[in-house]
Amino acid sequence: MTATENSAQPDLPASLGLDSADPALVARVVADLGRVEDLLRAVVHSDVDFVDQAALHLVKAGGKRFRPLFTLLAAEVNEGATDAVVAAAAAVELVHLATLYHDDVMDEATMRRGDESANARWDNSIAILTGDFLFAHASMLVADLGPVATRVIAETMRELVTGQMRETVGPRDDDPIEHYLSVIGQKTGSLIATSGRYGGMFSGATAAQTEALYRFGEVIGAAFQISDDVIDIASPAAESGKTPGTDLREGVRTLPMLYALADDADPRLSELLAGPVHDDAEVEEALELLRRSSGLERARKTLDSYADRAHAELAALPACDARDALELLTRYVVERTR
Repeated sequence: MTATENSAQPDLPASLGLDSADPALVARVVADLGRVEDLLRAVVHSDVDFVDQAALHLVKAGGKRFRPLFTLLAAEVNEGATDAVVAAAAAVELVHLATLYHDDVMDEATMRRGDESANARWDNSIAILTGDFLFAHASMLVADLGPVATRVIAETMRELVTGQMRETVGPRDDDPIEHYLSVIGQKTGSLIATSGRYGGMFSGATAAQTEALYRFGEVIGAAFQISDDVIDIASPAAESGKTPGTDLREGVRTLPMLYALADDADPRLSELLAGPVHDDAEVEEALELLRRSSGLERARKTLDSYADRAHAELAALPACDARDALELLTRYVVERTR
C-alpha cells in the first residue's frame, strides 16, 4: 500500500507532514488518539479536588501528543492499536507531561501551552509533586503490561533524568557539540524511542522490527530538537509561528550556536552568546550574525544526516501505509527548516 494524496481526512493534533498520508490510516490513528486521551484523563483523576485540578492542568492544555501518536503509528506497522498499545501510548505521554511540570520549575517558566504554568498558578512544590504524581500513574499503567515493559520505562526515566542533569551541569571537559548531541538523545530521543518500542512490542512486531522502530524514534526525536534549533534562528515569526531568538533570550546554546562558536566565531557573536540576551536589538543582531555564520549550515547538514539514519531504519520495516507515514514524518522534520 502507498500513501494516498489529496484526500479528505480527519484532523491530527499537529500536521507533522502527515497531510498526504493514507486517509484510512489517519482515521484509525485519530480514533485511537481519542482512546488515549480518554485514558489519560481517567488514570490521573483524583477524588481530591485540588490534586485532580493540578494533574489535569497540562492534560487539558493539549499539545502535539507526538509520543502517543508515534506509538500508534509504530503499532500500525503490524496489528494496530491493541489495548496494550493504547495503555503504553498513554504512559509515555504521562512521562512527558511529568517532565514538563519539572522543567517549568527548573526554568522558572510562567507559561506553558498558552496558559499559566503549574508553578506559576500554584507554586514550585505543587508543580514538582504533580509531576511525581504523573510519573507514578505512568508506572502503574506500564506495570500492567508486564515486567519487560516496566524495565523499559524505568530505563527511559533514568535516561531522561541523566540527560537533564548533564544539561544542567554543562559539558565541563567534554566537547560541547558532542555533549549537546548526547544530551538531546537522552532528553528527547529516549522517550520517543520507547514510544516506538512499545508500539512494536504490543502490536505483534518481530524483535527486529521493534528494534528498528526504537532506533527510528531515538533518531527522529533528536532530529526534531535540531530542527527546532534551526527554526529558532533561521525562520521569521510569520513563517514559523514562533518568536525567533527564544533560545538566545534564555541563554541556551543550541547546535547552530555551538557550531558557530567552534568555527572561529565573530568576536561580537561570542560576546553576545556569553549569556542570556535580553535587549531586542541585541537579539536581532545575534540572529543576523548566526544566520551569516557557518553554524546554521552545519546544523542543517547534521539534521540531514539524522534524517538519513531515520530513513535507513525504516527500510527494515515491511512496506505499508504506516511506514509511508513515517517516511513523510522524516521528510517533514527537514523541510520545516528550509
